[in-house]
Amino acid sequence: MRLTTLLTSKLSLVAASFMAVSVAAPVQAAECIAPSNPGGGWDFTCRTIGRIMQELDLVDGNVQITNMPGGVGAVTYAMVANERPDDAELFVATSTVGITQIAQGRYPAPLDAMRYIAMLGADVGVIAVDNDSPIQTLADLNEILVSDPASVTTAGSSSAGGWDHLRLLMVAREAGQESLGDIRWVQFDGGTDAVTQMMGGQIDVVSTDIGEIAGFIESGDIRVLAALSDEPIPAFPDIPTAKSQGIDVTGYNWRGVYTGGKITDAEYDKWVSDLETLYNSENWQTAAVEFGLVPIWRGGADFEAYVREQRDVMEQISRDIGVIN
Repeated sequence: MRLTTLLTSKLSLVAASFMAVSVAAPVQAAECIAPSNPGGGWDFTCRTIGRIMQELDLVDGNVQITNMPGGVGAVTYAMVANERPDDAELFVATSTVGITQIAQGRYPAPLDAMRYIAMLGADVGVIAVDNDSPIQTLADLNEILVSDPASVTTAGSSSAGGWDHLRLLMVAREAGQESLGDIRWVQFDGGTDAVTQMMGGQIDVVSTDIGEIAGFIESGDIRVLAALSDEPIPAFPDIPTAKSQGIDVTGYNWRGVYTGGKITDAEYDKWVSDLETLYNSENWQTAAVEFGLVPIWRGGADFEAYVREQRDVMEQISRDIGVIN
């Protein structure tokens, strides 16, 4: 009898301890996968969204952050498509870079394998020349790119077919240049290196993110011909957009998220609503600006349409310049 009582007492203590641990343990309400190592844009997207969702009580527990590097996002994309396409608690960080990879056939599943939830911010692409350049306006540059493209050397921080290169070609194509492969391109390790070479006379035009070269703009060493954004950049409101100059091109290096392609419409709409609430919060607006982003919202059907449009444009330009067949 004593033995039975002792065992019962011990089992009760174990159960009580287990319950206490269970109550104390944080609830994992959602998971965000950053398809990269810690640090950088995708990791920032996951960790900042996850933190702010908790701060705003948009989730009941913690948001688990998982880093899954490989194939510039391709490993994560394959996993979600094959193993978790209907997991409504999962979202994945992505950006313009990911859509460029899809457009060039470097992901193992098509765009429609996922549902794209929202864009919450972006680094804005710009087209710049040296302050002493005879090229005064975007119209001047476009005339050269159409009539005598070999006379200028363009550069940025991506390889041929990368995003810096593609958005310059988008501008040239909109201006009427059909032989995009005739435009000379040089790759540098960063926008700063490209601008330094341009100031030294080796490069004529730089296409890059404004965040990389803001110091050169503030010092007056370079002249930005166009911001590839819908609206003027808040920090540099005097820089004209390409759209305002008759070139209907945007070149955001945006930050956003997707989820599996088989979640329900109701689950998808809930994600869009929650992320719009997050976007409109002071928490996100402050965090985005501190990271060097321009807060920009595109969500739901509008964002999905934008992603598909960007994919189509990048795919066609990649074919035009021979990156893909």
